[in-house]
Amino acid sequence: MSSHVTHPFAEPARAWFETLRDRICAEFEAIEEELAEGPHAGLPAGRFTYTPWQRAEGGGGTMGLMRGRVFEKVGVNVSTVFGEFSPEFRKQIPGAEEDPRFLATGISLVAHPRSPRAATAHMNTRFICTTKAWFGGGGDITPMDKESAESLEDAAFFHAAYQRACDRHDPTYYPRFKQWCEEYFYLPHRGETRGLGGIFYDWLGDRTPGKGIEADFAFTKDVGLAFLESYPAIVRRRMHESWTEAERQHQLLRRGRYVEFNLLHDRGTIFGLKTGGNVEAILMSLPPEAAW
Repeated sequence: MSSHVTHPFAEPARAWFETLRDRICAEFEAIEEELAEGPHAGLPAGRFTYTPWQRAEGGGGTMGLMRGRVFEKVGVNVSTVFGEFSPEFRKQIPGAEEDPRFLATGISLVAHPRSPRAATAHMNTRFICTTKAWFGGGGDITPMDKESAESLEDAAFFHAAYQRACDRHDPTYYPRFKQWCEEYFYLPHRGETRGLGGIFYDWLGDRTPGKGIEADFAFTKDVGLAFLESYPAIVRRRMHESWTEAERQHQLLRRGRYVEFNLLHDRGTIFGLKTGGNVEAILMSLPPEAAW
């Protein structure tokens, strides 16, 4: 018996996630080159460093990290891991109780711009195989001031890209996945959402009657492309605006909320830590500076 399950879409999914990583990183590096004014314009343009890692139980990945003059910290990671789920984790994963073997491949990114006027953003898409197989992922935007006209404008632009991607595949996707995002990225101890949302979906595959895995893969590709279409444009729109020290301090407080969610509630963080993933890659989502 092999050490993990296999699936005909596992390799195409892995290849796509790595291609998407290359395209996003190239776009972020281009943004670094384009900064022309502001307090950090004299710094050198950032470049990604790529650190491969291996998982003892099977598989590995590459952590891409950039600390630049537009992006204070941005991580874009890809990984493909396989093995067996631990006994206590099997009950939480569809299809793992019957057979603990799994394979998971995906891309995950979090971008923390220096400017409080430019929103933090997250995107993740993945393909997981047990005795079942499914895609999941999404993207969400976290402006530092959730009520300003500029933040609402940026969030509307971000949401519109995802709505177009959803509507190409199923008119029920956007309202369903938007609501799922609002419920998922919620801090119950604070009584507030993490940001201004986006979409979130999971178990798109064996749990989606009437949908073929080809259609689910095509949708997942469009989710990644919607991020590439929307978020770099938002950063370019805001990166030359001036900001105050008070805005910076508010940014650090909002980042603290981001830390709280990722450490307490994020399923991707929990999955990575419980399956022996690379700790530095898993925690790359945390901001370089935060406050409480």
